[in-house]
Amino acid sequence: MTLSKTKILQPIQKKLEDINIILIGMMGAGKTTIGRALANSLGKEFVDSDHEIQERTGVKIPVIFEIEGETGFRKRESEVLTDLVKKDNIILATGGGAVLSPENRQLLKRSGIVIYLRASVNDLYRRTRHDKNRPLLQTQNLFARLNELYIQRDAHYRETAHIIIDSGKQGVRHLVQKLINKLVSINLDLFQLHDTPNMMQTISVDFTPSSEKRSYLIHIGHGILERVDLILSCLPQKRVAIVSNTTIAPLYLEKLRAALEKHGVISVPIILPDGEVHKNWETLNLIFDALLQNHCERNTAILALGGGVIGDLTGFAAATYLRGVPFIQIPTTLLAQVDSSVGGKTGINHQLGKNMIGAFYQPRMVLADSATLNTLPDRELRAGLAEIIKYGLIRDPAFFDWLEQNMHRLLARDPVTLNKAIQRSCENKAEIVAADEKEKGIRALLNLGHTFGHAIENGMGYGVWLHGEAVAAGTVLAAELSRRMKLINEGDVNRIRKIFIQAGLPVTAPKMPPEKYLQLMMLDKKVDAGKTRFILLNRIGEAVMRADIPPALLTETILTCMTDE
Repeated sequence: MTLSKTKILQPIQKKLEDINIILIGMMGAGKTTIGRALANSLGKEFVDSDHEIQERTGVKIPVIFEIEGETGFRKRESEVLTDLVKKDNIILATGGGAVLSPENRQLLKRSGIVIYLRASVNDLYRRTRHDKNRPLLQTQNLFARLNELYIQRDAHYRETAHIIIDSGKQGVRHLVQKLINKLVSINLDLFQLHDTPNMMQTISVDFTPSSEKRSYLIHIGHGILERVDLILSCLPQKRVAIVSNTTIAPLYLEKLRAALEKHGVISVPIILPDGEVHKNWETLNLIFDALLQNHCERNTAILALGGGVIGDLTGFAAATYLRGVPFIQIPTTLLAQVDSSVGGKTGINHQLGKNMIGAFYQPRMVLADSATLNTLPDRELRAGLAEIIKYGLIRDPAFFDWLEQNMHRLLARDPVTLNKAIQRSCENKAEIVAADEKEKGIRALLNLGHTFGHAIENGMGYGVWLHGEAVAAGTVLAAELSRRMKLINEGDVNRIRKIFIQAGLPVTAPKMPPEKYLQLMMLDKKVDAGKTRFILLNRIGEAVMRADIPPALLTETILTCMTDE
């Protein structure tokens, strides 16, 4: 069902009436079609920068390319954009290459809410294969050309956008409604329309087939913990339980409870002991005891305020208490913000294996406040960087390049840089999770380094190595194994080792007998038909699952990467 224009405008008109909405994306992404429909729904004027260029010159764009070349066209495009963004209350559809200019990217980001309409190369090919009016696409091999342009531009689109949405195969009405929902969720009072720590980014996890009850938003910003308006929209009743631990509760629990209470929400605090060693049945039962003693009902949402252990425990409790109650993730560690809070994996450890008992159970919402990282110990911050690096290695080479250049800013806790890293990581994970919720396919690629890493955590005793530390060493092991399988070269392995060293993370595995490693890795969740499946690298930016690892090669890799200490 689509809301009428009147119903849409009533709650948001006052906030959006003077703000421009700018659409960016590849040719064929749907900027013009969706832009017109969005303008009609929001009562805004629709403007197309390519059409404006044609109006001013009196000739079509292919003619401009023929006479002035791409350089001349880009100059005209920048001049037109500079004029158009001075308008008020418009929907602006930009040309696909507008983001190539750094000046244009900054101009657009300052001038409105920038939405990246993203589409796969397959979809772009399907939509543009008969189009003769796009000069850059007049080629014998259209698919290869689109792929080349996508690789060249995607990082620029991501950098510029405040909101990213996949235009895919969904209908225009559905996409417009989804965009309006995202716009409604933005706090425009904090939306300064330039690159500041306080800007909040919102990412949507949209499952296929889509379901409003299962899709949810990830809000990322600096100082947004008390944005309880975001939480209120996800609460079935004005009573919640908040699960935290003895480290995080003194820092943030009362602040969150007070903010909720101002809106009439009563909260039941549940404080657990801190540490990976407590991620077990006994601690899980402490949550159940408190929920039952306080007569929490099926509509009582549970909020997870803490790191990955709290999120996993709370999610598992929510999945099983009364056979399922709503829960919200409020992660306070970098590792939880970029990984464990997104995707619905919940669970506890067993003495024989990490995360072997649990459930897939999606949160109603994720609220990631990067300001909470100010109180995070340096060791915990570095551990979180391991999961961020992972996304670059498995599917996002441009992000990996960016991390190499910005690692010092992340370690210095620069809020803008942290927000960008968290956002990009969550975008990557959201895409994978939405396509493979139950880890039957590509979601397994998120486990790069984890088969080795979980063996390290278990073998050394839970809590001795932090999860991110074990993943870092495990990823170097996976890279070395990839080299021995002739998938990547020594230069790639050295580059991977170097970035973990930059992050202050271990690059060698602790000393254990190789037989112990092999035994522990047989307890991995990816074991199938008695074979351990490993996530390896075809290259930096592309991961693959392999089960054909010769045992001797595996043993050699472990021995080569093991510390002498």
